[in-house]
Amino acid sequence: MAEEEPGIGKTIKDGLIAVIKGSGEVADAVVDTVSGTLVNTLRGTRAVGTELSGLIIDGVRGAIKGTSEVGGDLGAAAKNAVIGALRGTKDVGSEASGLVRDSAKGVVQGTAEVGGDVAGAAKGAIEGAVIAAKDIGLTAEEAASAAATGALEAAGNVSAEAAKRVRDGLKETIAGVKVVLKEPFSKEE
Repeated sequence: MAEEEPGIGKTIKDGLIAVIKGSGEVADAVVDTVSGTLVNTLRGTRAVGTELSGLIIDGVRGAIKGTSEVGGDLGAAAKNAVIGALRGTKDVGSEASGLVRDSAKGVVQGTAEVGGDVAGAAKGAIEGAVIAAKDIGLTAEEAASAAATGALEAAGNVSAEAAKRVRDGLKETIAGVKVVLKEPFSKEE
């Protein structure tokens, strides 16, 4: 396995592992670690655009990897990582749907990297986005759509099979919301 580069993802992963090992509580640990680390990282910086996107993606990937290392439920971790990321970035002034999309991308990427269920991670990301939607100024439907789009984009970067599994998993109502994908159409269409 390749060695991880230092950064926010490793900080979150290591912090999360320590908290879970100390308390045994995964859900709150994921939300609090992701949110707190993003708030501290963003405090005093002017991260925007690609830099902010990278921080969010790496942060939630770290949460998934940390949860995987302690044997936690990756679907629940996906949900809580998205909630934490959205709480930690809600005051940065970026487009809310972009924050949701990036959070979902990171969740699916991290889950694929640890060999987890990408469709379950996508569902968890949508559940987290719906829960946090009101806090970031989106409707539940807007948040679900943005999360689904980010999850599908990330799954497509993993493999065609991963994208199919995610797309198939998004056909049902999730967290009481009918998911509507907003994706670019293929070049053939």
